[in-house]
Amino acid sequence: VSHATVSMKHHFRPDHSSYHLVNYNRVTGLPNSKQTVQGIADDSPWARGQGWGAYGYTMVYRFTKDEKFLNHAKNIADFMLNHKNMPEDLVPYFDFHAPDYPDVVNYRDSSAASLFASALLELADYVEDDDASRYREAALKILRSLSSPEYLAGKGENGHFLLKQATGNYPRDLDLNSALNYGDYYYLEALNRCKGVK
Repeated sequence: VSHATVSMKHHFRPDHSSYHLVNYNRVTGLPNSKQTVQGIADDSPWARGQGWGAYGYTMVYRFTKDEKFLNHAKNIADFMLNHKNMPEDLVPYFDFHAPDYPDVVNYRDSSAASLFASALLELADYVEDDDASRYREAALKILRSLSSPEYLAGKGENGHFLLKQATGNYPRDLDLNSALNYGDYYYLEALNRCKGVK
């Protein structure tokens, strides 16, 4: 709970997007620096980081029932869903600012989409009906997109991973348009959570 509270204070910007990495001073406990290592720039919202935030704060609320964590999860989710650069199919670019950089290849990140879908399905269980419907509809749209041939590998393809078009680390040119095991994990988790959707 302490970690979640401190992270909420120092990792997030006023628009509810997050930094990827915050380096803390061991003496003062205050940030030395704030970075976005796998995104485009330190001030940009790396998509998987936003997804981790929505997922993590939803989980913290599950265990604590503290409304500040629920509200934070909702704010992160709404930041993602309402961002001007969120594609129509709701599978985000690896960084929400990627389309604003003419020299950056706009890779998608299916792993960010899968964990965000899973987060939305759980978050929908904790909010009022209008928000619940909106979050469930968005999650199902993401899962339909991920289950299309554009993102879902055929049998025996993609090194036997399920999802294509994940982005590992753009700045280091690693795992671009690739497969990531946690992308598959959260895709399966989200599909399993669909069993409870009425």
